[in-house]
Amino acid sequence: MPTTKRDYYEVLGVPSTASSEEIKKAFRRLAMKYHPDRNKEPEAEDRFKEIGEAYEVLANAEKRGAYDRYGHAGLHGFDNSQPFQGFDFGGVGDIFDAFFNGSGARRSQAQRGSDLRMELEIDLEEAAFGTEQELEVERTESCPRCAGKRAEPGSQPTRCPSCKGSGEQRRVQRSVFGQFVNLTPCSQCSGEGRIISESCKECNGAGRLRRQQRTLLVKVPAGVSHGAQMRLSSEGDAGVNGGPSGHLYLIINIRPHELFVRQDDNLIYELPLNISEASLGTELQVLGIGESGYEEYSLRVPAGTQHGQEFVFRGKGVPHLRKGGRGDLIARVVIGIPTNLTEEQRHLLIALAESLGAPSNEERKGVLGKIKGALG
Repeated sequence: MPTTKRDYYEVLGVPSTASSEEIKKAFRRLAMKYHPDRNKEPEAEDRFKEIGEAYEVLANAEKRGAYDRYGHAGLHGFDNSQPFQGFDFGGVGDIFDAFFNGSGARRSQAQRGSDLRMELEIDLEEAAFGTEQELEVERTESCPRCAGKRAEPGSQPTRCPSCKGSGEQRRVQRSVFGQFVNLTPCSQCSGEGRIISESCKECNGAGRLRRQQRTLLVKVPAGVSHGAQMRLSSEGDAGVNGGPSGHLYLIINIRPHELFVRQDDNLIYELPLNISEASLGTELQVLGIGESGYEEYSLRVPAGTQHGQEFVFRGKGVPHLRKGGRGDLIARVVIGIPTNLTEEQRHLLIALAESLGAPSNEERKGVLGKIKGALG
């Protein structure tokens, strides 16, 4: 059975009212997508032929007029055996230059340098209020002798005789799809377009050198968090052939603190209390962090304070990154149970226990019930 052809406008994905320029743009996009040298899917070759056939008709005013009036039947009498011949879409080589030009980029083109990554370890106080750190960086830099040009100063590179300085070799090929041009880097100059007769003596023609112990002053902003990434623009490896340098990315690691745990921009401080202080209440000083070191804040602990209870000091935590204000300082009560009692302390606790009385069985069951309920 004959194969039913799809509508040519549908093949190119354009409306029937599309202009010739819109049809050309659609064809270029689809031809690049489905060209068999680029697309290895099984149906790519058939799709590519279908695209070419549709464009050959719609790009020709006479054929398009016949197609618009009578559909595929209106094309009888036209020769559609070679879909890429007999019409202009900027030149066949123009399309296929887009496929292959740049597949072997010339070495003489400027290329951006590689990015670098490093870790920077700082204290919690430095993360909270900002700091300046000197960082030793090993990176590639432009050769100071040849300024990255790779040739010995005073010498003059010559134009490559094979490619006439273009850095490319063109090879015209014909296939069932028509004629196209394949561009490859010049084999004599390796895509340079020039031949360096005398390489730089310091970098041996590389144009770049690996430098060690490059010292950078890094400013860490206040409020930075653990795992944050800072970008130092143009502090990575030097570019090639005059290209820009890459970037240096710093990963911030904050050392654990002996007193505080950071949660977002809040500081958690474990406040140790003994049984008497929690039961009777007390007044004491709570530690916090300030720009010049530790700070103290007065706290009145009420009688009957429970383990895990929290007291919040608003605006005494870590400054918010790049905006005003600070998080909170949270003092979380930790009631310590004595383990090494003197004989006198033991007798006092026994007397206290007797005066308080033991919880009844019903009270104990009630507590156990609540625990089991919480556990589900």
